Amino acid sequence: MDTTAHSLQPVSIVIVNHNAGALLTRCVHAALEQAQEVIVVDNASEDLSITQLTHNFPDQNRLKIIATGRNSGFAAGCNTGLSAATQRYILFLNPDCLLQENSLQRMVRVLESDAATGMVGGYLVNPDGTEQGGGRRAIPTPWRAFVRAFGLYHLEKYWPRLFFDFHLHKQPLPQAPIEVEAISGALMLVRRQAIDDAGPWDEHYFLHCEDLDWCMRFQQKNWKIVFVPDAPVVHFQGTCSRSRPFFVAWHKHKGMLRFYRKFFRQEYPSVLMGLITLSVWLRFSVTVLIYAAQNCYRMLKFRHE
Repeated sequence: MDTTAHSLQPVSIVIVNHNAGALLTRCVHAALEQAQEVIVVDNASEDLSITQLTHNFPDQNRLKIIATGRNSGFAAGCNTGLSAATQRYILFLNPDCLLQENSLQRMVRVLESDAATGMVGGYLVNPDGTEQGGGRRAIPTPWRAFVRAFGLYHLEKYWPRLFFDFHLHKQPLPQAPIEVEAISGALMLVRRQAIDDAGPWDEHYFLHCEDLDWCMRFQQKNWKIVFVPDAPVVHFQGTCSRSRPFFVAWHKHKGMLRFYRKFFRQEYPSVLMGLITLSVWLRFSVTVLIYAAQNCYRMLKFRHE
């Protein structure tokens, strides 16, 4: 399908790539059909993703490829792409995400419908069509994280305010756009004016929780965050991180601690923050043990085949 210039949205799509493989080309193809500009920031990929991309789009002047030369993290990559963006709206999109037809147009309309809206997220779905967690959520405060970790969210039907589950995707899909506390960094359409107000991505996060950080800062500046249920985007979650589970788990838990300390240290007693720190690293230790056990099982299974 040929796309005429007037049908393209005034959006710079920023895609931070690290070994996304063939999915990167599919992601960029869908993005070019809907946006004025696509910027791929490559964080020192070692696969053929960039080679395949340049082969498929040799003369595409709406595509920019920026090679950072090192893996400086997701937030830093986003800021690099942001610096190169020329459009008034910026969509931060994971390379394992595929925009569906007219999804970007729908998100832009919602963003433009209210000048107080600073960030919009679409309907993230798994390849099988089911809704994915993270596309709409509440901020996982230390208390909410405690409720989730110990299964107390099952008591939500009795005491919904006390035992609230921040995973909103388990609730019925809304019929219209709704304001939420947070969306996923895999799919964030952002107003440039809001970025100038709240500031760029926090590069002290390497991977994970930087999106929650940004959502918190947008709210602190009174910018609305809106989830759009009729803007579907397929997300092949974990494509770029599946080969390095220990590395990802380390940075995920490290990011969680930074997030808690940055935004909740003044609200919670130091003893409780110490317990939170201990529980985060305990969770990390359990995660590592699970990964190690899975690896051992696969190795034993392979030897017996």
